[in-house]
Amino acid sequence: MCDLPLSTPQASTADDFEARLVQALNHGGLLLLTSIGHRTGLLDALAGQPPLTSQALAERLGLQERYVREWLGGMVAAEVIETDPDTGRYWLPDERAALLTSQGEVNLAVYAQFMPLLGSVEDEVVRCFQEGGGVPYSRYPRFQEVMASDSGQTVLPALFEHILPLAPGLVERLESGIRVLDCACGRGRALLAMAERFPASRFVGYDLSEEAIAWGREQAERAGLTNLRFEARDLSDFDASAEPEAFELVTTFDGIHDQAQPRRLLAGIHRSLTADGLYLVQDIHASSHHHLDREHPLGAMLYAVSLSHCMTVSLAQGGEGLGTMWGRERALAYLEEAGFHDIEVHQLEHDIQNDYFVCRP
Repeated sequence: MCDLPLSTPQASTADDFEARLVQALNHGGLLLLTSIGHRTGLLDALAGQPPLTSQALAERLGLQERYVREWLGGMVAAEVIETDPDTGRYWLPDERAALLTSQGEVNLAVYAQFMPLLGSVEDEVVRCFQEGGGVPYSRYPRFQEVMASDSGQTVLPALFEHILPLAPGLVERLESGIRVLDCACGRGRALLAMAERFPASRFVGYDLSEEAIAWGREQAERAGLTNLRFEARDLSDFDASAEPEAFELVTTFDGIHDQAQPRRLLAGIHRSLTADGLYLVQDIHASSHHHLDREHPLGAMLYAVSLSHCMTVSLAQGGEGLGTMWGRERALAYLEEAGFHDIEVHQLEHDIQNDYFVCRP
């Protein structure tokens, strides 16, 4: 076989792919540096500040200067932080600080944490490729913390103005007083916000994570919320253990796709609703067909999250392993199978990551 000339489309495609991979390596380094900068407070300390030396920045945060200096070098190489070589000072331009710190509407540094967090279990995921099974939930000690930060930027800011109004009359019912359950509630930040906003309603949160439930309880006690309780609970048998017609509203926020038994949970949610009840679902916006996810703006990342957390955590419990990217088509099929036949699907302008389903029994 003769060598192809460099001008052929195949060679051009190979060159482009190589360039993409080199860029991905740099971007992977940037995500790790950004996560470190977020967790150490370095990014916030630089936001809106005059240029600082590495020593001054380290002293401000009580960090080791040698580590701060190396981190600054990486962020300069990534063209995130600027520097003046004559003075040895560094600064974070305001337009970048607005995207990487609490100064802006959305702090993208929060999402950078997913990559090193999930990378910490890579050896175990590789083992699962070879032996089967999954990585247990206990191997992700910071996952609830990161997810709470995620929902704090997607769900909470839109909860009262955009999400709850997707169901006409729901806000008024909450104001009058109804019973509300949030399944797979995590740390329960949405519940905490709703319990404070709607004191006449009663709220319950279930989650498998003892750590997340303890955090939610502590916050509820601090806020004096007597209309909210949390319970650590395995929902894999919820189809049989759910109390019939116990709630007028059930919610799940990004909580179905990593369940061990998602069908059973959905059937239990249907069982737990009153005849005039409502199920409000937020879950990942995707297709159930791989080729249709090519244009997804976060497709590769969300599949990586699925492989390294959501799917494998479910499989570790002997579950279905549905995965993050189960998709709208499969979600609709599962909801109908659970008994929901009046289903509306919505997307919010600010949220490219999620679909919102309004379901009635």
